[in-house]
Amino acid sequence: MSFLSGRESYERSELHESGVDPDPLLQLGQWVRDAEQAQISEHNAMCVSSVNLSGQPSSRMVLLRGLDSRGLIFYTSYFSRKGRELTENPNVAALFYWRKLERQARIEGVVSQLSDGESDAYFATRPRGHQLGAWASEQSEPVESRELLDRRIDDYNSRFDGEDVPRPHSWGGYLIKPFRIEFWQGRPNRMHDRIEYTTHGHTWTHQRLQP
Repeated sequence: MSFLSGRESYERSELHESGVDPDPLLQLGQWVRDAEQAQISEHNAMCVSSVNLSGQPSSRMVLLRGLDSRGLIFYTSYFSRKGRELTENPNVAALFYWRKLERQARIEGVVSQLSDGESDAYFATRPRGHQLGAWASEQSEPVESRELLDRRIDDYNSRFDGEDVPRPHSWGGYLIKPFRIEFWQGRPNRMHDRIEYTTHGHTWTHQRLQP
């Protein structure tokens, strides 16, 4: 099978060292906002990759739910496959790809769980159906049928009828504290712009990488 026809020339923009923020988290925030302003669907979607104790990597899409001076925030089940792998090995990578803008951002770092208070606060903002789903689904575990999942949703809807849905203890937030962030801007002839940030403490430095 050949994919030789799947080539594009990237010509939308350029990326210069003088034009990026000294803080890569602020630069990342700007790129996420750029994607939102470009009306890219789920502009905050990122691929998170974890590695288990056997060294087997695993990737999946999640939604970025927070970005501040600490790092990147997302939420999931602690007992899901990714939750278990993040507990076994806190080294993690994340990737944003915005095809419309011909951009990607690569993040490498160490993950840790958010506080209960921060997870509670976010959970309270979720749609009620999403809250019930966190109770009904034992994420990544086998299930007999879709009908069983639907019955679980109905059961928890009845259980919490007329009251706020509390956050299950099996669900919460993760913070990726990055030590490497790369910004990639597509350019013609595959001579792409790549600016890499690294840190060894609290100070970030950046350099241009060859495409």
